[in-house]
Amino acid sequence: MSDVRSSRIEGLHKMTPEARLQAVAQQANLGNEAIASLSAAAEGQIELADRLVENAITSMAIPVGIATNMIVDGREMVVPMATEESSVVAAVCNSAKRCRPTGGFRTSSSGPVMAAQIQLLGASDPENVRLKVYERMDEIRAICDETDPLLLKFGGGFRDLDIRVLETDEGPMTIVHIIVDTRDAMGANAVNSMAEALAPKLVEWTGARSLLRILTNLADRRVVRARAVWPLDQIGGEQVRDDMLSAYHFADADPYRAATHNKGIMNGVSAVVLATGNDTRAIEAGAHAFAAKDGHYRSMSRWEADADGNLVGILEMPMAVGLIGGATKVHPTAQANLAVLGVKTADELARIIVSVGLAQNFGAMRALATTGIQKGHMALHAQNVALAIGAVGAEIDQVASELKALGKVRQDLAEEILARLRGGK
Repeated sequence: MSDVRSSRIEGLHKMTPEARLQAVAQQANLGNEAIASLSAAAEGQIELADRLVENAITSMAIPVGIATNMIVDGREMVVPMATEESSVVAAVCNSAKRCRPTGGFRTSSSGPVMAAQIQLLGASDPENVRLKVYERMDEIRAICDETDPLLLKFGGGFRDLDIRVLETDEGPMTIVHIIVDTRDAMGANAVNSMAEALAPKLVEWTGARSLLRILTNLADRRVVRARAVWPLDQIGGEQVRDDMLSAYHFADADPYRAATHNKGIMNGVSAVVLATGNDTRAIEAGAHAFAAKDGHYRSMSRWEADADGNLVGILEMPMAVGLIGGATKVHPTAQANLAVLGVKTADELARIIVSVGLAQNFGAMRALATTGIQKGHMALHAQNVALAIGAVGAEIDQVASELKALGKVRQDLAEEILARLRGGK
């Protein structure tokens, strides 16, 4: 049962963040400790937070760790990763180190191309509508490019049309995709604006009714591919390699396994996306839709053995990230993290992100195929448990060390250890 007195707070959006926090605290019956924590977390960031989201009362810091050992397309780099999960950064560091002897990660990209969809309804001749739209290609190009002249100036703009007749439960719909090169922007605002500008003209030309006008996050024209080779001596031998391949084939055949397998990939991907101020939800949605594009949800990655018996990993996925616009451009931490990466284009950033996803996947698969995921993960998790039960200072390491020695990372055991440590003082 909620302790909130009422969720109706008149004029909350008009208040200062400080007044807003007090109003929320009163309605939610917050104690002084909770109020102080929220207030402290906002320090130095609340003005920016108030501009980024509605009804801001504080900010929430996510730890940023650095993944080392990464070589991407021959370039050494350190990669900022924003995540609260203990083992994620460590896994990338270890995985990247193990493929350094073969040159690290090699990538390719289809380029920064995004699509928006315009839904046309009510036509008795949807195939005829489809052809009518194709006949207006030059006019459509002009409308789209006029919508964003700055994008055109930097070499982007309208590129193509893809029009489908979609059979649905309410009958056929004609779906117009406008294909746009968005350069170093993620591109959502650009393609959405173009779709809004074009829709009335499509109605005029076809007699159909325009309904939805919105980008698709299934960015299957903006695909990045990364591959790496792990030598047998860096894996642990042929048996480990074969067991990792069996783990991959399991994930590729079974959506229950694939969901967790792919979540491991996204642990790495989303951490870099978040660290650079990009849209984690868009990337997650596009990645999982891409994994099911043939009607069966399967592994995002592909694994095989090469002619020399080494393990080869391949990750191919949509990666619609940008360097301009949104939080990427206005958040100082995102800007600093981009400076750490030293990237100059959105395409470079996308290649790094997919490489990190592949490294993360290797680390998880190898752990599962050898010691099991819990040994390494729970060893790193021990400190989190110590923090959660109130350990401070040197107590944190002492509690974590004893939990690891027991081989059981449990809160009840941590509480017993902490009570004993404090009782002995």
